Amino acid sequence: MKYRYFIPIVVAVVAMFTGCTSDDDPIYLDNVRMSTTYVTLNTEGGTTAVNLNTTADWSIDEATVPAWLTISPMSGSAGSTVLNFTAQATTSTNQTVVKLNCGGKTQEISVLQFAVETEPEVMTVTEAVSQIKAGTAPASAVYVKGTVCRIQEISLQYGNATYYLSDDGSYGSGNWIQVYRGKWFNGESFTDANAFSVGDELTVKGVIVDYNGTPEVNTGSEVVSLVKSLIKVDSLDVDELPLEGGLVTAALTCKGSGISVEVPAEAQSWLSVVGIDTQQAVVKFLAQPNTGGDRSTAITFKTTDGGREYSATATIAQKGAIVECTVADFLAAEVGTTQYRVTGIITELYASDKQGKSFYIADYTGKALVYQAEGFIEAGAKVGDIVTVVGQRGAYKDSPQMVSGTFEELKYAVETVTIAQFREAADNKEQYYLISGTVGEVTEADLGAKNDLEKYGNFNLTDETGSVYIYGVTDGWGGPKGTFSNLNVGLGDKLTIVAYKTTYKGLVEGVGMYFSHEKAQ
Repeated sequence: MKYRYFIPIVVAVVAMFTGCTSDDDPIYLDNVRMSTTYVTLNTEGGTTAVNLNTTADWSIDEATVPAWLTISPMSGSAGSTVLNFTAQATTSTNQTVVKLNCGGKTQEISVLQFAVETEPEVMTVTEAVSQIKAGTAPASAVYVKGTVCRIQEISLQYGNATYYLSDDGSYGSGNWIQVYRGKWFNGESFTDANAFSVGDELTVKGVIVDYNGTPEVNTGSEVVSLVKSLIKVDSLDVDELPLEGGLVTAALTCKGSGISVEVPAEAQSWLSVVGIDTQQAVVKFLAQPNTGGDRSTAITFKTTDGGREYSATATIAQKGAIVECTVADFLAAEVGTTQYRVTGIITELYASDKQGKSFYIADYTGKALVYQAEGFIEAGAKVGDIVTVVGQRGAYKDSPQMVSGTFEELKYAVETVTIAQFREAADNKEQYYLISGTVGEVTEADLGAKNDLEKYGNFNLTDETGSVYIYGVTDGWGGPKGTFSNLNVGLGDKLTIVAYKTTYKGLVEGVGMYFSHEKAQ
C-alpha cells in the first residue's frame, strides 16, 4: 500500500469522526456540508477544489492556514461556494488542519501534500507479536493495524491512552498487543475520553517491544488511522446468568447493513442465539443450566457496509456450581475459571504477600497456596485454624495456587494451648486446640489406654506441663481413620496436632488430626 494513498485515508477518517459533529451525522456539522473534509495536493503543486454549502455566513480561521497553503475565498455567505486549496511544488511532506467557522461552530478540514512515495510496513497484530516473541522486532517504529479489544484508560490528565489491539476484536489469551500510553494523531495529546471505542480499527505507529513478557507498542506511539466501527454493544440486560440458565438480551447500535452473530464453537453446547431483531438492533441468547464451574464466552456481532465488515464483541458469563474437592483434586484441576471449595487447616502464612491475604491450606491429601483471598484478614483467621475457601485454579510459573479466592468460612478457630490447659478444657467436639508434645507410650492403661502407632495413632503426648492420651489421629483434615502409619511418626518424635478434648470413663482423651512433626534426634 503506497504511503501517499495511505495517509489521505487516515486523515479522511479522522475528519469524519472528530471535531464538532453530531451523533446523527458523524461527518459534517448540521449547518455545513462539504464534498470532502480532507484535501490532498500533488507534490508538484496545484489546486484542489472542494464544494461547500452552508446555512450561515462562514470564514476560514487565518491562524490555521500555514504559509505553504492558499485558500480562496477565505469567507462567504450562506449558500454554495467552491473552495480552492492551492500549494506550490514541495520537496517535503506538508500537512495541516484548517478550521472553518460557521454559525458558532467549527468544521475541521485536513490538508496534506506529499513529497515522496514510500511503502510503510503495516503489520497485523499476529505478525507484530510473532516478531516480538522471536526477538526480531525492529528497533525503529513500525505500523500495526488491529481492532480495539479492550481500553484500559484514555487519560485526559496525561493526554495518553493504554489499550489493546487484536486482529479479530476479541480479547483472548495471547492474541493481543498492548499500546502503552500512546498518543493521538500526529503525536498530540488526547482531549476526548471517547476518542475511540472497542470495536474500532486503529493503525498505530510505534516501536514494538517485549516488556516483561507483555507484547507492547512502546510509549511514544501515535495513531495514524481510525476506522470507526458501525456496530457496538450498548448493554446486556443480565450481568451474569444464574446456574439455571435463561435468556440474555444484547442491545446494539448498528449503522451497517444487517446483523450477524458468532458464538464460539466451545460455547455452542450451552449458549445459542434465539432471535435477531435487525430493526431494533437486539439479539437474544439462551443459556442452558450449568452443572460445572463459572463459564463465559466472547460473542462477536458483525455488520457490513459497502463490502466492508465491522464487528464488536461482548462477554456473556454464567455463574457455575462450586466444586467441593480435596486439596489434591484442586491441584490436579486445569487452570481456568471453575470455582472450587476447599476446607483444611492453615499451615502457614505466605510471607511474600505484603498485603497479608495469602496462606497455605492443607488437608489429608496435600497442601496448596491460597493467593490473596478476599475476606481473610477481616475474618481474623490464623495458623492452625480450620477454614473454607472458594477460588479458581491458577498458576504462577507453573506453580499451582488458588486465585480470585474468597475466604468463605472460619470453620473452627483453633486455640494453641499447653497440654495442661487442654486437659482442663471442657469436653467439646466442636472446639479444636493446637497442642504439641513428645510421642510416648501410654501411662493410663488401667483406664483403657492402648499403644498403637501402626494404625489408629494411640499414644501419650507430653510437654513440660503434663501428658494426655491421644485416641486416634488422622493424617489431616477430612482424612480416614486407620492410616496413622502413613505419617511415619514414632516414639520420641515431637508431634503437633489439632484435636478436640473428650473424656471416656475417666480417661481424658485428645482426638484429632495431623499438623506437623519433627523426628527424634
